[in-house]
Amino acid sequence: MSDYIIITDSSCDLPDSLVKELELEVLPLSFIMDGKTYRNYPDNREMAPEEFYNKEKEGIMATTNAVNVGEASDAIEAVLKQGKDVLVLGFSSGLSTTYNSFKIAAEELAEKYPERKVYAVDTLCASLGQGMLVYQAAKLRQQGKSIEEVRDWAEQNKLRQCHWFTVNDLFFLKKGGRVSAATAVVGTMLQIKPVMHVDNEGHLIKVDTARGRKASLNALVDKVGELGEDPASQTMFISNSDCLEDAQYVADEIKKRYGTKEIIINSIGPVIGAHTGPGCVALFFTGKHR
Repeated sequence: MSDYIIITDSSCDLPDSLVKELELEVLPLSFIMDGKTYRNYPDNREMAPEEFYNKEKEGIMATTNAVNVGEASDAIEAVLKQGKDVLVLGFSSGLSTTYNSFKIAAEELAEKYPERKVYAVDTLCASLGQGMLVYQAAKLRQQGKSIEEVRDWAEQNKLRQCHWFTVNDLFFLKKGGRVSAATAVVGTMLQIKPVMHVDNEGHLIKVDTARGRKASLNALVDKVGELGEDPASQTMFISNSDCLEDAQYVADEIKKRYGTKEIIINSIGPVIGAHTGPGCVALFFTGKHR
């Protein structure tokens, strides 16, 4: 039995079944929609993704809240009180203050519990990119790797977690300041789809554009050939915001082109979906670099 627990937050978008299988602790982030605050649990107990995206399509926008130090401290201390050590793998500091809250809480609790080990890693990842790093770390934990070995592995490999995604509607990226209003209007008229990724600082970056939805999905698949490391043998992840058929298309193309056998598909949760809107497909795989 491992003497430490991996804690992450719900922006990792991992399926609840995997959270349970890997014995993870997932701190739910919160979002506000129609004047009400909800928690984003892996089992979607407070709002299902389908309901969330239907509301967005109706024009009801969501705002999100990062984890604060108190919430982070409570989650970590609950594990420490069980006599277990803690490894936190947090949401990219380039996109949220959640990791910083974890870091502060970890440092304070390390002083309060000097007999315990408490480490925090800034994954510089988001959505199932973060989930993929957590998944790989949890597999190492199951293999008997020590907390220090898994922490060091995560630090050494987090910038090999490739994040590539595209959206169908530029409005949400405009709302978040990722593209200009003019770009959104012209891009929508001409069916221009952005191809974006998360860079080494954990920020969302627009890299390319594609003409039409199918071309943008194929552009994601192309990135596996450009950057992927032994794609046939790795487990890849695809997240989507209410466009499962498009996610399945990407998965099928990857299997056909590269012989990849295992691809895990899940919904983008409300915390990430508030910024992407419906129609986002995101592909995550291990590469030589991002």
